[in-house]
Amino acid sequence: MSNNLLSTQPYKGTRDFYPAEMRFRNWFFGKIREVLERSAYEEYNAPMLESFDIYAAKSGEELASTQTYNFMDRGDRHLAIRPEMTPSVARMVAAKIYDLNMPLKWFAIPNMYRCEAPQRGRLREFWQLNVDIFGCDGFEADMDVIESAINVLRVFGADETMFKVHINNRRFFNDVISAICDSDADGAKKVSKIVDKKNKIPREVYEKEMGALGIDAEKLAKIDALYTMSVEEATALCPDSVGAKELSDLFALLEETGLAKYCVFDFGIIRGLDYYTGTVFEVFDEAPENNRAMYGGGRYDNLVGLFVKNAKVSGVGYGMGDVTLENFLVTHNLVPDFSEGNTKVLVARFNDVPYKEYIALTASLRDAGITSALYLGTKKFGKQIDYASKEGYTHIVIMGGSEFENGVVKVKNLLTREENEVAIAELANYFVK
Repeated sequence: MSNNLLSTQPYKGTRDFYPAEMRFRNWFFGKIREVLERSAYEEYNAPMLESFDIYAAKSGEELASTQTYNFMDRGDRHLAIRPEMTPSVARMVAAKIYDLNMPLKWFAIPNMYRCEAPQRGRLREFWQLNVDIFGCDGFEADMDVIESAINVLRVFGADETMFKVHINNRRFFNDVISAICDSDADGAKKVSKIVDKKNKIPREVYEKEMGALGIDAEKLAKIDALYTMSVEEATALCPDSVGAKELSDLFALLEETGLAKYCVFDFGIIRGLDYYTGTVFEVFDEAPENNRAMYGGGRYDNLVGLFVKNAKVSGVGYGMGDVTLENFLVTHNLVPDFSEGNTKVLVARFNDVPYKEYIALTASLRDAGITSALYLGTKKFGKQIDYASKEGYTHIVIMGGSEFENGVVKVKNLLTREENEVAIAELANYFVK
């Protein structure tokens, strides 16, 4: 038997969550659920293992072939640990396409895995909020989804100075690129792959790759000019484009509803996954120290058709990772002090009181909705106070033999050091009041 001890470190790119971290995570996931359920989105989930084929078919070659943990099971089936949620929810919709009441407004917060190099904002295991609407063909669904993406940050106290939603349209992009470059849909798709990564590669590499597609300096200058245009200027270049109409209608509604202050047109937003067909957007952190795309999504009208022949169910949605949200909240000082305002009571234990009496006392507090625990063990009272302070308890209830005989307890506030005597029968009311 080996004498080597096992490592205490989690797999690279994954995290352990101790109670303090879980308190924080439960808080922000709870806020997200609250704001989405208020807008009538309903929660769903799906298996972590899926057929590899659903990612290979529509997610794009890079995600399917290089970033997905995949394997052959004992039945010689090619499986993948989900790297994203959109193909799974499309499969679920397809499975009950004739039973579901459209349009659907769904969300999930699943954990996922991607086999990639960990870096700031990107880990191998992550939790991701997914929000989707199925069965609405118009820009109204795009608007609803973008509004929810804004509200998810507003619920934490974020305002328009902290983030911006950068919006484009894949149909419009394809039409403009085809007009400038005299190319077909496949040619526009190749250009989109380069545009999608233009901010991650040197300018000379960008120009070289564009040149390899036959795009000369004149055409490249026309494309570059689009990156700084307003939505009105850009859509005027292709007024007959369906995508241009969708963009114009969407931005007009954003203006009318007061949400335009959170949004900008950005021709450089593509979203690298192959299944996007219409509106696409990314939400950027405006803080200089964390100025990056946090999350995004768009319309994917053809995805359900992978599972059901001739199915025509439109979809639009987005995904937001927990790591980028945490970075955003910390960067903008939007994380509250969890020790404030929450009563947490420790019932101290003494040997001259029957144990069952402490259990009954603690139960009465819990029945009244007070977070409480009985000290486990037999250490001296001073050690029990030390334990309570370190674990964030706000009060300690003292019931020794003499207190028990007199039908009272002493309640010590560990924050103010104030101490009060309370009748045992009134203890729960004391905290409720």
